[in-house]
Amino acid sequence: MTINENDMQALRRDADGLLTYEYIANHIDSLDGNDLDRLVDNMIAVDLSGQFLASAARYLHAIDASAYAEAVDRLVASTIDKDREHRYLPDILNSMYGPDYADRADELSAADNNFRRIYKRLYPNSVI
Repeated sequence: MTINENDMQALRRDADGLLTYEYIANHIDSLDGNDLDRLVDNMIAVDLSGQFLASAARYLHAIDASAYAEAVDRLVASTIDKDREHRYLPDILNSMYGPDYADRADELSAADNNFRRIYKRLYPNSVI
């Protein structure tokens, strides 16, 4: 499926990313890679707080972490940049890296730049 231009124009007027997130969730079975890239680009442009970026990353990771790895990586990286108040970063750690992420912080930090960036934001005095 290719997103029709009317839908894409409406999504460009999305106030905060919620409409784009809902579009992804409602059409996940029919989106191709190009569609998903366009939707991620749009969400990055309109979600100023990172709230729906984080939700979309967690959603796609839960559905199929390997198939959506590139989109998840972009969404998480943008969440890190936009979530200045650290409202959504803890949820990413728990849902994507597991409740034992702190016990594996060194290993995860070495393997995943987004994990390292989130962990340093939330725990600035840590030694990783």
